[in-house]
Amino acid sequence: MKMMNIAVIGAGTAGLCAAKTALQSGCGVTVFERAKQVGGTWVYDDKVGKDEYGLDVHTSMYQGLHTNLPKELMGYPDFPIPDQKKSYIPQKDMLTFLELYAQKFNVYEHIKFEHYVVRVRPYGDDDQWEIIVRDLPNNTYDTYIFDAIIVCNGHYHTPVVPKYPGKEIYKGQQIHSHDFRCSIPFKDQDVLVIGAGPSGMDLANEMSKVAKRVTLSHHQNPEPKTVFRSNVDMRPDVERLTENGVVFVDGTEQNYSVLMYCTGYKYTFPFLSIDCGISVDDNYVQPLYKHCININHPTMALIGVPFYVCASQMFDLQVRFVMKFFSRQKKLPSKEEMLKDTNDEMEERFSTMGLKKRQAHMMGPVQNNYYDDLSSTAGIENLRPVITKMHNDSSERFLDDLTSFRKDVYRIIDDDTFIKIKG
Repeated sequence: MKMMNIAVIGAGTAGLCAAKTALQSGCGVTVFERAKQVGGTWVYDDKVGKDEYGLDVHTSMYQGLHTNLPKELMGYPDFPIPDQKKSYIPQKDMLTFLELYAQKFNVYEHIKFEHYVVRVRPYGDDDQWEIIVRDLPNNTYDTYIFDAIIVCNGHYHTPVVPKYPGKEIYKGQQIHSHDFRCSIPFKDQDVLVIGAGPSGMDLANEMSKVAKRVTLSHHQNPEPKTVFRSNVDMRPDVERLTENGVVFVDGTEQNYSVLMYCTGYKYTFPFLSIDCGISVDDNYVQPLYKHCININHPTMALIGVPFYVCASQMFDLQVRFVMKFFSRQKKLPSKEEMLKDTNDEMEERFSTMGLKKRQAHMMGPVQNNYYDDLSSTAGIENLRPVITKMHNDSSERFLDDLTSFRKDVYRIIDDDTFIKIKG
């Protein structure tokens, strides 16, 4: 049997793991990375807007960012982050870890840096792929043919900005968290932070150190228990914008000089041609078998679509799952069976669990079920139960004590048990 050649799009946390696993499976691997280095979203860049090649800046990193999950969760199952005293580590340490991982598993020699994937489309009758790539420094285009493709372009790069009535008349500054780099520009400003997810909570806390006043607008119920600085208050959702501020859904009105949208990101795969058979509707990516294999063309996989998960651990599990089928060690069900499996799961998510379309890939409290499903379906080693237990604990601490939770120190005792020294 001839060696399978696999393309990996992206050299971030998921792409490095995909390349390493494919190489260990005896496949030929080429990684296309638009940046000059590995790390994906963990690469800090002062620039916002467009980069030197006219492409949208990919990273959402800001100065001083520390992980919002303990490092004990953020390594890979077979390659943990090296021991250090703290559990919550700075961005540069996370990037150093990814560089170490790429070196350890000889991934670097398979990466084409500053190569931007322009178009992916099916090729021939054997579910192969034609990939058109732009060599950015030379501004030339090359075409490649691969047997399979693993898409790892992340999903924290294309902002979602709500279309509030009055958006065009508001005279203050409007910015998405994707373009936040430091708090200095917000000194003495009246800032409204829209959204109380991880970014909204973190940035409200960061800007409150220098801003005159910060309001956190959200619909979380119950409200986060975190006690912010005295210049932070919480308000309900925004109904509309005015010239100088906003009207909230409770009818109250406030003036703000800055609106900071912490409203999440779109799943986008702009390089996939329409005949790849993948569509995205309100962040519901379909049709995917087990949230990762393209049912219409099962030699394509999308890694990292599920959210509220132990990300790098799940990436590793997903890639090992995918490679069992790409390498033909296991045979996929028929297209009809895969569609039924997916539709049955989505019916349960939408009808029984009451999730909305944009929550189609949300795991959170059911992430264990997903990991169990992947591992049992492919006959591969599952994630250790301690990983999910620690994820649940640290996520709750984030909501309850944002200002101090990063002082917590975690230690894994065995596959089921961890200890925590509270900060």
